[in-house]
Amino acid sequence: MTTGALAFDTDGGIGPRANIGLVVLATDQTIEHEWRMIFTIPGVALYQSRIWNDSNITPDTLREMDGGIAEATRLILPGMPLDVVGFGCTSASMVLGEAQISARIREARPGIAATNPVTAAFAAFRALGAQRIAVLTPYAPAVNDGIRAYFENAGLTVSAMASFSEPDDRIVARITPAAIAAAAKQLVAGSGAQALFVSCTSLRLVEQVASLETLIGIPATSSNHALAWHCLRLAGIGDEMPQFGTLFTLPAPIAV
Repeated sequence: MTTGALAFDTDGGIGPRANIGLVVLATDQTIEHEWRMIFTIPGVALYQSRIWNDSNITPDTLREMDGGIAEATRLILPGMPLDVVGFGCTSASMVLGEAQISARIREARPGIAATNPVTAAFAAFRALGAQRIAVLTPYAPAVNDGIRAYFENAGLTVSAMASFSEPDDRIVARITPAAIAAAAKQLVAGSGAQALFVSCTSLRLVEQVASLETLIGIPATSSNHALAWHCLRLAGIGDEMPQFGTLFTLPAPIAV
């Protein structure tokens, strides 16, 4: 027996509350893992694409990503609506500039809300009321110098900064959470920092952020952690998730 087309119903799909896009570095092993922990909110959907990058992180290799951001964004649900797109590279966002990252995203998605780990970190610091920050990175000195200058030029005080000094992104992703926690405790001790920022989407923080805050006595966030929070808030998702630390109990500040 044959029939014609079967009847069916439709609904809002898996993202009736929000659809969020993410551009991931080709070498990144961490951001999707950490975002899967966070993006368990019913009605919020996450879609990713990847952009080519050199595994050796230097200012020059970071600049090379500029031409690929728009195309990577175009690959995320072509012709279908998204609420926000995040770009997943901290150091490239500083080298290229936050405005340039947003402009590249909007080449593919005109008018869309766009963010990156640096813009998200600034929003996080404002939400936390933190002006003095401690910064932990994996980068080589040339990249670290740029990061410190970028934060200080924005009016923040970098009261302490330290690095694992590992330029290979593939190795950075294997630095253990225990090593990150030990480094963070050493870094913030006596620094007067009001918040800790763990810079680099390859470093793992999300699974231990609440316990780390207890250990070091101040709020903590990271590239992946702040970016996930900012994307959710820009998409209108205000759910509090205290298991992911202080930041996830706060709304995003009004942009200035």
